[in-house]
Amino acid sequence: MAGPSITELEIKTVEDAMRNGWYEHAYDYCEKFQNEFAAYHNRKYGIMTPNCTTAIHLLLSGLGVKEGDEVIMPECTWIASGAGISYLKATPVFCDIDPVNWCIDPKSVEQRITSKTKAIIAVDLFGNMPDMDALASVAKKHNIPLIEDAAEAVGSSYKGIRAGKFGIGSVFSFHRTKTITTGEGGMLLLDDDKLYERCFFLRDHGRRADGPMYYNYEVTYKYMPFNVQAALGYAQFQRIDELVGKKRQQLKMYKEKLKDIPDIQFNPEPPGGVNGAWITGLVFGKSHKITKLDAMEKLMKLGLPARPFFYPLSSLPAYPGFREKYEKLNPVAYDVSARGINLPGAANLTEEQMDKFCDGIRIILGMKKS
Repeated sequence: MAGPSITELEIKTVEDAMRNGWYEHAYDYCEKFQNEFAAYHNRKYGIMTPNCTTAIHLLLSGLGVKEGDEVIMPECTWIASGAGISYLKATPVFCDIDPVNWCIDPKSVEQRITSKTKAIIAVDLFGNMPDMDALASVAKKHNIPLIEDAAEAVGSSYKGIRAGKFGIGSVFSFHRTKTITTGEGGMLLLDDDKLYERCFFLRDHGRRADGPMYYNYEVTYKYMPFNVQAALGYAQFQRIDELVGKKRQQLKMYKEKLKDIPDIQFNPEPPGGVNGAWITGLVFGKSHKITKLDAMEKLMKLGLPARPFFYPLSSLPAYPGFREKYEKLNPVAYDVSARGINLPGAANLTEEQMDKFCDGIRIILGMKKS
């Protein structure tokens, strides 16, 4: 279903970190990866973290989000996008999604803004890009920081600008399922000097780079990366065009192989840009009268893996009492999520496996006998 491409380059780079990346070189690969990854995305600063969840939490903390505040985010995303909001005892405010790109709807965002709104999180879902122009306009109009959760969007771009360059800060994931992996890992990208200094300070127990050793100014977090992790990411980053190319080719092949099936929807290409297609999403049209749970159950009986389109967060037990408020406010999210699945997207996926899966789609839709 999902997994990385590991070559001798990664193995040799990690071995170098194991053999030589200690003592005065203990963070060499962390610094290399941070700096070059930031530069690639035209950002001034990169801060590597243990995972993307901690990167978002760090950024929200750096922005001063606290109890009683509200942070706007899309209904359909992995819970990690909003976990930091709850860690800080702020309130997540869920928005509807666009029916085409499946990302946060700018009109819905503007409707949710209150005097308590302290940030807006836009998620580049599955590598898809939201309407960044409209989101930036709303954020600027109301003087609210825009955060780009680009966890799934390595290699994507919008109107020629790479995912990861939008908003006051952006975050990436290097989870074992992602296009570039460190096993677990994340990155926070920033341009603002003061915000960078604050997040850098918060990352390691409230210590200042110019302060005395073992001298802490605040009780903060321990969100430090480590050299072996960064070495793997740095090696993967050297192959970014190849790895993103694999994902884009998978999306292209799925579209081609399933073009005979009417009324289905895939990841769209963003305006003037590129979809990095971390994973290929498929939304069944209403004419097929099939839900994601039905589709997954039928595919599983054929021995074929699939994952569900992210559930509306307000529908989950993790957010008790939210469904009553948001189901009517966010109808597109509830509708699209109910009809969507994710197709296999491992880096070692073969065309034969892809053909078998596509036949499975036809079988569950009654277009082919098993």
